[in-house]
Amino acid sequence: MNSSPLVPVASDGPGFPRWTETLRDHRQVVIRPITPLDKAAEREFIEGLSTEARHFRFLGAVRSPSDAMIDKLTRIDHVHDVAFAAVAADDAGERFVGVSRYGTDADGRSCECAVTISDGWQGHGLGTILMGHLIDVARARGIETMYSMDSAENTRMHDLAKALGFHTRPDPDDATQVIHHLALQD
Repeated sequence: MNSSPLVPVASDGPGFPRWTETLRDHRQVVIRPITPLDKAAEREFIEGLSTEARHFRFLGAVRSPSDAMIDKLTRIDHVHDVAFAAVAADDAGERFVGVSRYGTDADGRSCECAVTISDGWQGHGLGTILMGHLIDVARARGIETMYSMDSAENTRMHDLAKALGFHTRPDPDDATQVIHHLALQD
């Protein structure tokens, strides 16, 4: 992974930088916070995912997200929730090619995270980059643990979680799922 240093090149919100990253295949993306202005980009991103990728992201069948879902995914409070988009330039302008996010639990000491990468952008280090920025922000905010609930069949997420130091265990409430857990503070 050839990533730029964790130094912001611009600011889009309270404490949220913007990074330019170069992937293993030399394509570049900008990682930036998701805002309410991104509703159309978020919808296009979700609808452009393969059936399997949508299933792994939402742990169920989501073909076309509702307006309420899109509103929830783009209206980030920047205190309890963090969401980053990986944005790539193309002939039509810019489009989301990956998204990572976390939301804190009620105690504020732990957060649930998720990362989703467009099918054509998988396998080039983008998930690692997005999760790296998410982990850095959570650590800086004093969050103690990060976890992700995923399909047991999602081998890409299992490999990513393992590479990032997460520990994996079966979900005691659902045999089809696993829980990846990462301690963020020493």
